[in-house]
Amino acid sequence: MRPDQRARVRAEQRADLLRFTQAAKTDRGFGWLDERGNVLGGKPEELWITCRMTHIAALGVLANEEPKPAGPHQLELRALVSHGVRALSGAFEDQENGGWFAAVDASGPVDTAKQAYGHAFVVLAASSALLAGAEGARALLKRALRVSERRFWDDSHGLSVEEWDQDWTTLATYRGVNANMHTVEAYLAAGDATGDKVWHERAGRIAARVLSWSESNEWRIPEHFDEDWRPMLEHNRDIPADPFRPYGATVGHGLEWARLFLSVDATLDDKAPAGLAAGARKLYGRAVSDGWHADGDSGFVYTTDWDGRPVVRERMHWVAAEAIGAAHALAIATGEQRYTEDAEKWWGFVDDFLVDEEFGSWHHELNSSNRRAASVWPGKPDTYHAYQAALWPDVPLAPSFATALARGSSLSQDHASRAASKGEGTR
Repeated sequence: MRPDQRARVRAEQRADLLRFTQAAKTDRGFGWLDERGNVLGGKPEELWITCRMTHIAALGVLANEEPKPAGPHQLELRALVSHGVRALSGAFEDQENGGWFAAVDASGPVDTAKQAYGHAFVVLAASSALLAGAEGARALLKRALRVSERRFWDDSHGLSVEEWDQDWTTLATYRGVNANMHTVEAYLAAGDATGDKVWHERAGRIAARVLSWSESNEWRIPEHFDEDWRPMLEHNRDIPADPFRPYGATVGHGLEWARLFLSVDATLDDKAPAGLAAGARKLYGRAVSDGWHADGDSGFVYTTDWDGRPVVRERMHWVAAEAIGAAHALAIATGEQRYTEDAEKWWGFVDDFLVDEEFGSWHHELNSSNRRAASVWPGKPDTYHAYQAALWPDVPLAPSFATALARGSSLSQDHASRAASKGEGTR
């Protein structure tokens, strides 16, 4: 597809995904959507979904976009962002103990765990909402950063711990890279939104640890650790398709970390940990060679074992979205055409198999024959990965999405020039 055609398709995708974002609004936040874009009954509102939808609505505001086509849930995007801030300051927030519940319903909190994963998304949502001008977002971000620093940030390791109970008395012994990945994203966004560089520096410390673990494991990222940060490579072997803690190497996380490494590198510039740009290339290359077309059909498998053999063969929409993001990020950082061509290849897969021409949004899961499935992700829970994939070519590596849009930034060659001057483009 020609670049101008692809740009139009991406804009249409974003407008449709914003329509789905609107449809997720509930009294308490944002709900889990089914294939048709209706909130699934019987499921509570999840913290991570409410945060992600607030973030995406804020990006829509900052990009001056409108949901299309108009639907029964039409609500001005600014009002949608404000709704998200109120939900995160109301039903989800633990007014007694501080922090945020993992899930709520009409009766109140139904999952009272305090999870780093969800709290990272509170930081991200509040950062984006602040830049979109939502009332209460600044105070929400201040509270979220205070909780993140006091309860989750482990300065001795330069990483985030995983999960507490409701009143912060018991810390789980499990440690995870997934929550740290989204903490990096959140800290980059918070540093950009507030101007406080300590959050950028902490994102860099996390990235450096993951770089080291990846390099020592043939660029397949260990995901699960014990309380002393020793890898648990066999964790969840008996439940390999776990949606948040699957066994083995998660192909999509190799791609997502590649993108984040480049954003950390661009943000910190000369103060960035050494090797992030080269590591991004390696992670991307490993994920593509292990995951793409791994079992004879198009698409990225969900997970592999530690030798790169497919374990869970379902195709998740978010993996394709992160492949697009990583390819675009590498194209920006290196100036190499092959990454632009890769991005178009991944978009071709999205066009052919993931975009739902009947009901809208993207199918969240396909089986190994690229037919609609729901073994891991029923319905279409949120629009976060797909919308960001459709936004990537219109923003630079840094600052983060919301700040770039708020500043009116567009793709620039500034970081590519810096990379070339440091010799990173030829590694």
